[in-house]
Amino acid sequence: MNRATRVLVICVTLLLILGMITLYSSSMNMELNRLTVGSDFLRSQMVWGVFGLAGCAAAAAVDYRRWKKLAPWILGFSVILLILVYVPHVGWAAKGAHRWIALPLLPHFQPSELAKLAVIIFLAAYAEHYQRQMGTLKYGLAVPIAILAIPLALIFKEPDRGCTILLALVTVTMFIVAGVRFLYLAPAGFLAAAGLALSFLHDPMRLTRIKAWLHPELYKDGAGYQAYQAMIAFGSGGWTGLGLGEGRQKLGFVLERHTDFIFAIIGEELGLVATLAVVALFATLLFCGIFIARRAADTFGRLLATGITFMISFQACINMGVTTNLLPCKGMPLPFISYGGSNLLLMLVCVGLLCSISRFSAEPALATSDPFDVPQKLSDE
Repeated sequence: MNRATRVLVICVTLLLILGMITLYSSSMNMELNRLTVGSDFLRSQMVWGVFGLAGCAAAAAVDYRRWKKLAPWILGFSVILLILVYVPHVGWAAKGAHRWIALPLLPHFQPSELAKLAVIIFLAAYAEHYQRQMGTLKYGLAVPIAILAIPLALIFKEPDRGCTILLALVTVTMFIVAGVRFLYLAPAGFLAAAGLALSFLHDPMRLTRIKAWLHPELYKDGAGYQAYQAMIAFGSGGWTGLGLGEGRQKLGFVLERHTDFIFAIIGEELGLVATLAVVALFATLLFCGIFIARRAADTFGRLLATGITFMISFQACINMGVTTNLLPCKGMPLPFISYGGSNLLLMLVCVGLLCSISRFSAEPALATSDPFDVPQKLSDE
């Protein structure tokens, strides 16, 4: 295990420990009903963590190049799961969103989390096969966008605008690394942004959230309530915080204190020093991922590491940006820290894949079949 991988594992371990401690502290006074109390969240998160660590170990032990031939199948499976969220008695809806399905061992599993990784693996495998054509409009942009539009549209329809934006950012980053020309990316990005803005204009709830972000004082009792209370939490914490378990904003003021706004609880109870430490850990994770990507032995490994690294980093930035009111309110968990089993499982598997890329890049290339070999003549053009 090289130095970058060791540092990566240390950062993730520290984030996991902080997440479990803060999760218990933020939910210790919660009681959703007579059967569900705050400590149940910690137990559930630990169960998901066990699955995640097992997945991390398995992903790290297997040569990452084996996933290349499975890329289309993984993407297809994730699309099927995204469709199943709308099937009665299989899908599970909450607050008007169809985002979950109930699996025997993993209740309330969120298929969009698997779709994130599926899109990254597929795009990495695709770009490696067509690396000589990635500078063209057809094979560099039109074909992959036409394919990836299917899972993105299904996630957008759930609705989950945040996950759609996150995946779009990761996809653009991978396109840039793969060699897609900016001349083609710019118009596509402009059209996507225009379409997203148009959807916001016809969505009163999300339009109100944007207004609350621009004028938090005017909406502090409505759409901007969470963000306003989160800012109070940060201000109350000061440099060193009120002390673990001593936070006041978790007493019914910050409602999503164990999920999307757990960063505010860290700020109130552990202070600015702890929040800066969290930022530093994610920044270090970003640099480690970039280093692993640069040292990858092939294009597939480089793009896979790039996609995973920036997916984790973008998600962390969006969560912390929303919590500090630098971005409009959007529910998105803080990686390794927020309560949410599906996301924790995905993130740990992604860390395992980064370890695999770092480990096997120094070994001879593995002979694997290329899922894009048909038709073969495209590679001869």
